[in-house]
Amino acid sequence: MNYGKEKVAVYRTYATPLEDVRPIPESSFEGRDNTILGLDVRVQVDGEAFLPSFSEGDNSMVVATDSMKNFVLHQAGEYEGATVEGFLHFVGSEFLDTYSQMETVRISAEELPFDARPVPGDDGFESSDLVFRVSDNESAFGEFRLGRTEDGPLVEEQTSGVTGLELVKVKGSSFTGYVQDEYTTLPEREDRTLYISLDIFWTYDDPEDALGDEPQRYVPAEQVRDIAHVVFHEADSNSIQDLIYQIGLRVLERFPQLESVSFEANNRTWIRERDDLEGDAKVLREPPRPTGFQQFSMDRSDLEGEASR
Repeated sequence: MNYGKEKVAVYRTYATPLEDVRPIPESSFEGRDNTILGLDVRVQVDGEAFLPSFSEGDNSMVVATDSMKNFVLHQAGEYEGATVEGFLHFVGSEFLDTYSQMETVRISAEELPFDARPVPGDDGFESSDLVFRVSDNESAFGEFRLGRTEDGPLVEEQTSGVTGLELVKVKGSSFTGYVQDEYTTLPEREDRTLYISLDIFWTYDDPEDALGDEPQRYVPAEQVRDIAHVVFHEADSNSIQDLIYQIGLRVLERFPQLESVSFEANNRTWIRERDDLEGDAKVLREPPRPTGFQQFSMDRSDLEGEASR
């Protein structure tokens, strides 16, 4: 029994910058200025006080979902932090503080990203601090489930992520050695152009680290994204499963504050139409439906297992 509001688009300009994040070898990301912090928010609440609205049509304890939308928009102006997760924790806590009939709040958001546009400057082109374009690239993701206690809101679940990565590697990937039987028509590929979409999610040992109050312990989505890029470039993988496992190991290695990392990948590999061209050149086309997918979750024991090999 729950209800809520979704697709709450909120835009905050000149939010607090994210600074002093810990650098990693795979990424040049050092922080973000948060000139525009855009989010697509979903709020879900539950509590026994809402049962009469379902069973008796009694709305006396119901907070209208339109009011929830207005509440989220208002709190965007009150939030003083710098991260998606910090905003969600702040708004969820405010819901519990304001409405005693709410027993738990699940609140999530996908970033609505914007890219600063290059403009001429004194030393060539530089990023504008005024003009941005809507980005159709990957997005940061966050989710909290907060419960009510005598001491205040308690984090019951926490997830961070980066969603919507679409990556193509033109050579250096293969798919061989799989089951061959009467149902097999797919030829083995020693060297293929590999196109994947990828969502990556992670949880912290201490959910407080997800808020970004200590930037050195915060894991930016941009750095996880860049790890995926680098591992894809470096690895000569024999499957998408092999690839995401190697990405997961690197993420856990770089961020010891994380408890787990999980993936959902989708295979969109183009089909070879011509390979009789000179050198490595090929002509490829879109794959037909259906498409394959892979899901995988790993934690620190996987990293420890690799170290003991």
